[in-house]
Amino acid sequence: MKYILLHGMGQNASSWNETISFLPNTSEIVCPELSDFFSEGNCYYSKMYTAFCDYCNNFSEPLNLCGLSLGAVLALNYAIDYPRRVKSLILIAPQYDMPKFLLKVQNVLFKFMPESQFKDIGLTKKDFITLTNSMADMDFTSGLEKVSCPVLVLCGEKDNVNKKAAVKVAEKLSKAKFSTIENSGHEVNIDNPNGLAKAMKELYII
Repeated sequence: MKYILLHGMGQNASSWNETISFLPNTSEIVCPELSDFFSEGNCYYSKMYTAFCDYCNNFSEPLNLCGLSLGAVLALNYAIDYPRRVKSLILIAPQYDMPKFLLKVQNVLFKFMPESQFKDIGLTKKDFITLTNSMADMDFTSGLEKVSCPVLVLCGEKDNVNKKAAVKVAEKLSKAKFSTIENSGHEVNIDNPNGLAKAMKELYII
């Protein structure tokens, strides 16, 4: 049974390494690089999501999806479109109705960041901004009722930007539980990998 861990924007697959070190049965865990789901100069969410769906649909068995931030958006989107393909869902700092103002503020900050800061995540600065702009009008509210699997919604206790949305999405999903990870901000898999692994094991029973 596969457990697919999806990193956040500004991270890469190695961001999961410490969390995985606290999990058993690691042979069933895969961490794709999200940058593999698009090509340079064509970095739009719709393109990334289509490639991600193709990736997931290559697995024969139902999947356990876990995503942080952008990874959570992809995982939730897939669970809405392919509810029978998802056995369980862990959403960390998820957004289901994109906060347009926050995305605009992020893009302003990105414009002043040096290009070198984007190298480790497989994106150019221009692609990064294109991706966030392409997500501005996304709203999954009407599709949440389609998610039928058990869902664990997590948020770092210090992640005040995303906590409100995380609580709301947990309330809107029929089989969801919300919990916070202590001593953690937005990047839970880096700030408290052991705490995250403990929470994941409760749902996965691995």
